[in-house]
Amino acid sequence: MTRLHLVRHGPTHAKSMVGWSDLPADLSDTGFLTRLAAHLPPQALVVSSDLRRAADTASAIQGDRTRLPHRAALREIHFGAWELRRFAEIEAEDPEHIRAYWETPGDVRPPGGESWNEVCARVDAEIDALIAAHPGADLIVVGHFGMILTQVQRALRLEADQAFAHRIDNLSVTEITRLPQGWEVGRINHLV
Repeated sequence: MTRLHLVRHGPTHAKSMVGWSDLPADLSDTGFLTRLAAHLPPQALVVSSDLRRAADTASAIQGDRTRLPHRAALREIHFGAWELRRFAEIEAEDPEHIRAYWETPGDVRPPGGESWNEVCARVDAEIDALIAAHPGADLIVVGHFGMILTQVQRALRLEADQAFAHRIDNLSVTEITRLPQGWEVGRINHLV
């Protein structure tokens, strides 16, 4: 049994589509970060995406826990040409394409970016590798909205549009356990 504690990074305050851009997180709410760190298992291993907003959040909640190297495969969705642009701006240029990406996620991809199915394959493989390397461990995985939703979708066996219906707030914890017989989902989007 391996327990995953999926933590979304601190807020960037960006009002655009932020995927692989390396924006910093606002980690000024030290009281919240202290509560979050105390909520997570003290013996857990900590790993994060290599993007600074996730890596810095992981550092802020790590405490005395062992830190694993950053993992690029835990990054957010790669939005390609849509990166750092507002939804309304993209919708004005290409309404059918952006609506298809969000409303029927799957194989539709932003220009130069990746489809939802590609994100799922990338993140699933990395999570599986972490579980295989650390069987029976508690893993605190600090990442992104899309990264966390891939695991909610997989564990609950949802369609992609059903997964997107879940809210994943900054600094929330989603708990998923990998058991020999499959997945068990605890709290989703838990704020401490």
